[in-house]
Amino acid sequence: MDAAELRALLTPEGLRLLDEVGPIDRTADVVRLVSRLRADGHPPALVAAVLEQARLRSRARAKFGEFADRMLFTPDGLEQATRLRVAAVHAGRFRDAGIDVVADLGCGIGGDAIALAGLDLGVVAVERDEVTAAVAAYNLAPFPSARVEAGAAEEADLAAVGAVWLDPARRSEGVRRRDPAAWSPPLDWSFGLADRLPVGVKLGPGIDRDLLPAGAEWQWISADRDVVEAVVWAGGLQREGIGRAALVLGAHGAAELTGPRDADDAEAGGLGEYLVEPDGAVIRARLIGDLARGVEGRMLDPTIAWITTDAEPTTPFGAVFRVRERFALDVRTLKKELAARGIGTLEIKKRGVDVDPAEFRKRLALRGENSAVLVLTRIAGARVAILADRV
Repeated sequence: MDAAELRALLTPEGLRLLDEVGPIDRTADVVRLVSRLRADGHPPALVAAVLEQARLRSRARAKFGEFADRMLFTPDGLEQATRLRVAAVHAGRFRDAGIDVVADLGCGIGGDAIALAGLDLGVVAVERDEVTAAVAAYNLAPFPSARVEAGAAEEADLAAVGAVWLDPARRSEGVRRRDPAAWSPPLDWSFGLADRLPVGVKLGPGIDRDLLPAGAEWQWISADRDVVEAVVWAGGLQREGIGRAALVLGAHGAAELTGPRDADDAEAGGLGEYLVEPDGAVIRARLIGDLARGVEGRMLDPTIAWITTDAEPTTPFGAVFRVRERFALDVRTLKKELAARGIGTLEIKKRGVDVDPAEFRKRLALRGENSAVLVLTRIAGARVAILADRV
């Protein structure tokens, strides 16, 4: 979206038309809608801008729920925006630390700033791109404690703020920037702020750990089993004695596994009655050993993130499966055994073996009305297939 499109959207006609159209999902008859809007006399440029926003609002519901229906977005801004539920976790960290005013540097469309302002914290939201800054100003308009400044994060006046939140821009025109020095602001500069102020830095969950600062708290967050981000807390926002954290958000609420550093490995042993697949946040935080010990389990293999137990475990930090049978990882054997059990619906999970699940499924020629889970992995170096059921 360019400045002219945004100006058209922000007119009374543009906002009224956007509300009239509402979010557009993939099944909408866009051609017919465009024809109707054009026949009603709306300018082509305005129609195009409204339809783009309507599509973005539909996509944004996954992150912002019903709030998306009154927000504006840019494609890059929505891609990088924090889910509102996760942003609330960030905001709570600043509130609990007694921070009054937070600078959100590189605020994008304002997702995290909304969560901060929603807790009545003062927010100075800074965004380099002028169009994105204007979108953030629109989204933050309902919050009197927030203001938006157009400018570079590196040039922001931080004299009156108590802490800083950063979400360095890692995309430009849809292209991901691989070099942290090319992010906006650069990663080293972001971490360097911790020498002056309490700082939280949001990063992609697959961030190279060698880039992360020692002495900080490294927290990975998953939402509904999807690892959505890593956050580095430093400059006083890190919790005492915690160097690694896995925060798991789901239907159960919120649960967190923490440790002072990467967990020691748990011992490996034979296959038990149950399997636990650690949540991705636990794997990223390298707290698998602590999880295994917490459920009185052991590793299936020293090099693979599968835990096995003899008694049914209860944990929010992983998916639990009840083991039915173990087979060698052999297509002919599995095809025969699955057919004998009438299994036509099969969830295939693989870790530690070089198998293409889609191709493997075709070779099994599944048929029948029953369902199961098939875990393809290794035990003590041997390739195995474990037939199981989700608990």
